[in-house]
Amino acid sequence: MKRSGWIALVLCALALAAGGELAHWASRALFARSGPILFVPKSVGPEMEFWQVVGQGVDAAAKELGVEARTEGAASETDVDGQIRLVERAIPQKPRAIVLAAADYERLVPVAERIRKAGIPLVLVDSGLKADVADSFVGTDNEAAGRQVAEALLADLPPAGTVAIVSFVKGSSTAMERENGVRSRLGASDVRVLGTLYSDGSPDKAYALTKELLQRMPDLAGIAGLNEPSTVGAARAVQELGAAGRVRLIGFDSSTEEIRYLEEGAIQAIVVQKPFNMGYLAIRTAVDISNGRPVEKRIRTGSVVIDKRTMYSKENQKLLFPFR
Repeated sequence: MKRSGWIALVLCALALAAGGELAHWASRALFARSGPILFVPKSVGPEMEFWQVVGQGVDAAAKELGVEARTEGAASETDVDGQIRLVERAIPQKPRAIVLAAADYERLVPVAERIRKAGIPLVLVDSGLKADVADSFVGTDNEAAGRQVAEALLADLPPAGTVAIVSFVKGSSTAMERENGVRSRLGASDVRVLGTLYSDGSPDKAYALTKELLQRMPDLAGIAGLNEPSTVGAARAVQELGAAGRVRLIGFDSSTEEIRYLEEGAIQAIVVQKPFNMGYLAIRTAVDISNGRPVEKRIRTGSVVIDKRTMYSKENQKLLFPFR
């Protein structure tokens, strides 16, 4: 074994005897710089463009920095158990770092703690955890983005109008934070906000829930769609029932379908995140940590409200079509 390897082993043994944080940092010194970076999105399903663009950012950063990045994930965002099992299998393989989009705010905490104890750098991307166990978080300020949705809704709602929230996976930190942002801003107005509907990340379920709601409440004034599938499903229902324009729909993200609905008037505005930047900065951050460089605890990537009037500006076209 090389001299540096012996030194790392001795440090690790001493630190394990001491316990606590020293053991964490010593084990990191032993395993740093080797192996691929593992990227674990909420879903690897092809139906969500958001995660595909995050993955493109991951690949671009890995290529630029000369590191290997491997992507593994569950088929759907609701398969929390599958994501946990995947990460548990990865820990003994000692990847250089793990970049994780946690599918559940609480249930991923134990496995994240095991990542830390193994000395593997952990970067959370898009979705955070209840416990402070990660080296860094890269993503949108989701509460602020939720307030952006609410502001866009309030721009043209009738006085004391009724608004529905179509969210995605209950227990996801992004879902909770966005909803908190929407409700905190609308709570300061005279708007009535209904109970939250959950699409489980399925546009078909969002469509069915929204259609049933519109038929039951023909005076509904607005809808907040809190992610891509929820927004797409809600927009399909709004358009099919001839409610476009009468019901103000504000959504999240910028898939091809969402952009079409925005152009056709079924969606009035979308809050666009920067998924490519998320993936790119998450890999850069993971590499910095594995090389012993200091990183920021929270790296915000920003979000922008885009409507039909502003969607054709040069800057917004770059956000809507990052690779076209």
